[in-house]
Amino acid sequence: MTFFDWYFTVVAFLFGACWGSFMNVCIYRIPAELSVVKPRSRCPKCMTDLAWKDNIPIFGWLVLGGKCRYCKAPISPRYPAIELLTAVLFTLVWLKYPAIQNEVFDFRFAAYWLLIFGLIFGSFVDIDEMWIPDRVTIGGMIIGPILSFLIPTLHGAETGLNSLIQSLIGLGAGFGSLWFVSILGRLILKKDAMGFGDVKLMGTLGAFLGWQAIIFIIFVSSLLGTIVGVSFIACGKKEWSTKIPFGPYIALAAIIWILGGSVLWEAYLNWMTPSY
Repeated sequence: MTFFDWYFTVVAFLFGACWGSFMNVCIYRIPAELSVVKPRSRCPKCMTDLAWKDNIPIFGWLVLGGKCRYCKAPISPRYPAIELLTAVLFTLVWLKYPAIQNEVFDFRFAAYWLLIFGLIFGSFVDIDEMWIPDRVTIGGMIIGPILSFLIPTLHGAETGLNSLIQSLIGLGAGFGSLWFVSILGRLILKKDAMGFGDVKLMGTLGAFLGWQAIIFIIFVSSLLGTIVGVSFIACGKKEWSTKIPFGPYIALAAIIWILGGSVLWEAYLNWMTPSY
């Protein structure tokens, strides 16, 4: 890697950390229907406005030792964890999808940054509140086709129109597949087997990633949910197996796809397909 490669990689990390810091605000305020702009960030215990140096992503928490500067109340480590997670994922996307591809500027990294921001935000709201905000799901189903038209490489297309068509097919495949599963589950179990937010989230992922990704995401998210659920039961924490909604598993599977899941999926299919 050249000096400029390292420079922009660091910039991507810092940019992701800043967005992770903003995401913490969104996760707390949007479900409560509060403004994400005003008031300034403050300690939830003593309600004192935080100084700018206390809001430096990741490092602010470390310098303060995980406690409020003023009232010494503990600050959840989830805040720097989300900032670090976002920073790392932004960096990995930047490394996998460089801005310059074949001497042409490629904006895929920006589209995936936006999608990953929405997935992390939606996942933590889903964990806390058991629902996914419409601005992530419905917003994603609107923005996905628009970005697909503007960035044809999102679907490996040569023209914006072809990319838009692929996006709409993916949206329908993602939304329709999980909608069918939810209807089938309701008929069999006589209750809702899946939240409608998950259905809309899959529509968003289809719009951004295409129908091929939907098969992978359904398979991997179901596998991850099964592994986690069985692990909790094996550890004697049966009640914990139902505390994590399905949305975070879908989001994790989608992120795996973005970072190279298509290669893993192709290898799996080749392994499962007998050769003669």
